Amino acid sequence: MVVLEASRSISNSKLRYSSWHFKKKLYFCRLNKTIFGKTLLQYKRQLSFIISLLVVSCCFWYAESFAFRTGGFNYTYPWVARDTIKKDTIEPKNDRRGRRIKPKKTSGKAKDSLKNDTIKKPKNALEDIVKYKAKDSIVFNRIKNEIILYNETNVQYTDIDITAGIDVINYEKGEVYAGRLKDSLGEYSQHPVFKQGSDVIEPDSIRFNYRNQKAIIRNAYTKQDENNIKGEIIKKENDSTYFMRNAIITTAEDLDDPDYYIKVRKAKFVPKKKIIAGFSNMYIVDIPTPLAIPFAYYPMVSGRTSGLIFPTFGEVNNRGYFLQNIGYYFVISDNFDLSLTGDYYTNGSYGLRAQSAYVKRYKYSGSFNLSFENNIYSMRGLPDYSGSRMYNIQWSHSKDGKANPNSNFSASVNLSSNSRYYQESYNQANTSNFLNNTMMSSISYSKTFPAYPSINLSLSASHSQNTNTKSIDMTLPSMRASMERIYPFAREGQAKKGLIKSLNFQYSMQADNRFATYDSLFFSKKMFDEAKNGVRHSIPVSTTAKLFKYITLGLNSSVNETWQFKTIRRKDFNSNTGKVGIDTLSGFDRFMTYNLGASLGTTIYGTFRFGKNAKIQAIRHIMRPSVSYGYNPSFDQYYDYYISDAYGNRSQYTRFEGGIYGTPSLGESQSIGFSLANTFEAKVKQKDSTDAEPKKVMLLNSLNFSSNYNVITKQFSPLNITGGTSFFNGKLGVNFGATLNPYAIDNNGRQMEKWNIDNGGSLFRLTNANISTNYSFSNKDKKDKNKDKQTGNVAGGRTDDLFGSSKPLSEVQDMDKNRKEGEDKEEKKNYYKAAIPWDITLAHSLTYSNQARESTISNNSLMFSGNVSLTPKWQVGLSSGYDFVNQGFTYTQVRFERDLNSFRMSFQFTPFGYRSSWYFFIGIKASMLSDLKWEKNKEPDRVLR
Repeated sequence: MVVLEASRSISNSKLRYSSWHFKKKLYFCRLNKTIFGKTLLQYKRQLSFIISLLVVSCCFWYAESFAFRTGGFNYTYPWVARDTIKKDTIEPKNDRRGRRIKPKKTSGKAKDSLKNDTIKKPKNALEDIVKYKAKDSIVFNRIKNEIILYNETNVQYTDIDITAGIDVINYEKGEVYAGRLKDSLGEYSQHPVFKQGSDVIEPDSIRFNYRNQKAIIRNAYTKQDENNIKGEIIKKENDSTYFMRNAIITTAEDLDDPDYYIKVRKAKFVPKKKIIAGFSNMYIVDIPTPLAIPFAYYPMVSGRTSGLIFPTFGEVNNRGYFLQNIGYYFVISDNFDLSLTGDYYTNGSYGLRAQSAYVKRYKYSGSFNLSFENNIYSMRGLPDYSGSRMYNIQWSHSKDGKANPNSNFSASVNLSSNSRYYQESYNQANTSNFLNNTMMSSISYSKTFPAYPSINLSLSASHSQNTNTKSIDMTLPSMRASMERIYPFAREGQAKKGLIKSLNFQYSMQADNRFATYDSLFFSKKMFDEAKNGVRHSIPVSTTAKLFKYITLGLNSSVNETWQFKTIRRKDFNSNTGKVGIDTLSGFDRFMTYNLGASLGTTIYGTFRFGKNAKIQAIRHIMRPSVSYGYNPSFDQYYDYYISDAYGNRSQYTRFEGGIYGTPSLGESQSIGFSLANTFEAKVKQKDSTDAEPKKVMLLNSLNFSSNYNVITKQFSPLNITGGTSFFNGKLGVNFGATLNPYAIDNNGRQMEKWNIDNGGSLFRLTNANISTNYSFSNKDKKDKNKDKQTGNVAGGRTDDLFGSSKPLSEVQDMDKNRKEGEDKEEKKNYYKAAIPWDITLAHSLTYSNQARESTISNNSLMFSGNVSLTPKWQVGLSSGYDFVNQGFTYTQVRFERDLNSFRMSFQFTPFGYRSSWYFFIGIKASMLSDLKWEKNKEPDRVLR
């Protein structure tokens, strides 16, 4: 009812409620009273406890406030020990509320007696002194608050350096304006140069605020690595952000007249990082091209960065159109990278490659390449349809010698599933290896124990694959161990003279496991079953001594122990099968051999003098004759007999046949060896010089003769002759060799025990001979009497020549590069008188064979290679050869190359032969835009193979 009366009083005085609204309020009030009444009765005890707790809390809060206001309460506990330190007589101060002031914590450092500056630092205050200077004048305008600097001005502030023809400093606004100077002829000079750190900008004018680091730059130029950037209007937002309008990006050196550029309307430029541009259009000689994109991202980061690898487009006769080398490059770390690329052809062929390089400074470096190709020739359903799958693994690794001088690890692996991988691969990266017919691999680890006597250990694996015969020879593993030479009868540091003190011995061991198979059986069970292995120990003993002061005597002996793990056993002849059976026995077996030897040698000098006034003053002949003796006993204890035919004939064999280190010798052998080495030198008088020393000229580098006499069979071996020399300061090289046999042969070509001279022939019979020559010359070999009129052009060269190269075209100096304006006409005439750079290399090889009176020339070929620079920008190259035996040209290639400043154009043509093809290329030389290129080629016809 209280609620009802309150409602009525309020309704009568101020509010006018409708009857239905009043009834509604009354209903809800009764309902709430009923609900909340029951709730209050139910939680009466809980509410009483909460209210009591609030009252007690308020009392404690009031008491606490009163205590601090009056100095606090003092409690005394009789069970607490009293402090022996006297109470401080200074009473603590209280704050206004009566609370005790807590002592401030100190840092332990002495407090500065000087008070802090109460003047606040203004916003955009200078961080450093603004330094300025000028050559002509410095004008102060106090009305405009400006400082005007004229001629060769310089303004420096923090890491900012501005040089210009004129500078205007407004110290009220904190701005610097830098511009050019204009002379009486209207020419501008002293363009501003803005430097901040390592960033350099060369504009026409710049307005820079040194307080907020912002600037407005007009017609600015900057260089980022090999990229040149020029913007019409540039706004510098901060140290690392620029906004450009109407900018061009190019790698051309001449920004005033570039041969090409990419024009962008708007761009955001972050130095040494990136350019984010809007609409971009490529211009060539100021002519817009269809190469345009709505937006672009240009990386400016120097060094390695991850990114997309742009592909190469083309067409192959029996594969259709293709995309080659498309993929992605990953910079995983500073020491490791990875590139994943692939090829795709419209006929279904594809290729996948993974290439990686790694390096650890002062530790190791290397690379790893894995390639797979699924080749499909022609089209499915056609009669010439075929396919093949190939893979290639390449790995190279080298250890830095600074890491550990006593150990080394190196690897050079080139392994392929197909022996003709380079010949059948369509990828352009393998074109240069087309003529390579051998794949070789090796992995080795070596360790040296330096303590005396030092021991060297090495573990290696090797592989050789011939692409012509498809044979594979592999050694896995191969172990070597050797001990330092020991002189047991000589003291350390003492001269080793005499037979006793010079006596020394060594120890060496080698163990090999060898495989000989073909690429079709590579890593098959048969390859492992036919493996050959063994271990060989060797202890050589030797000593030397001087006889009669000029003759050197050498004595040597060697003991060898061979271990084999596979031997054979020959069975007697089987009349049913008509063959001799051979069993292969697995198990350990060994044999030991030894040999003895001696040698005598000396050096003889002979000089022929012709007088000091003669052109050839003297000729010196150096001879090194030597005689050696070797003895090998018979080890017939390792031989057995078997019946070799149906007639009961017996033959000897050893169970160690087929071993990798040979077999024990059967029968005693003694031989005497003869050799003579010759060298011829001359002293020639120098031209136009009377006091200079005579020039030493090598007439014959080597002329060697060698043969031996078998004491048991009483026969001489063929006489071997080798020699070589060079002429014209090493430009012409000649090497030759021949074999002369003193014995005659019968009508069947078999050697007889009869001297050739007694058979109606000459003293020696020429069985084979060979000679090879090579000659290289160029325009640089001809001395120019007018050197001062010569230009700086050098001879060009090709890196893909058959005989090497001199220098690539990129290193050929441009005759016009350093030519200044205003040179007189006489110097311009010398430009056309400059010698045309050229170089030529010739090589000839001839081999003669007459083993059985066949008297044939097995090889007679002439190869040549040349390059000529028709102009400073044009170069032509040719490599070819002619085989006189087969009467045909060898691999021939014609090359043309044109330097187009920022572009490079080349054309390679193989007119005939197995690799008949052509290739055309034009593209930008700069690495960042190297994917802007056009290639067209005609691949060799693989069907003709």
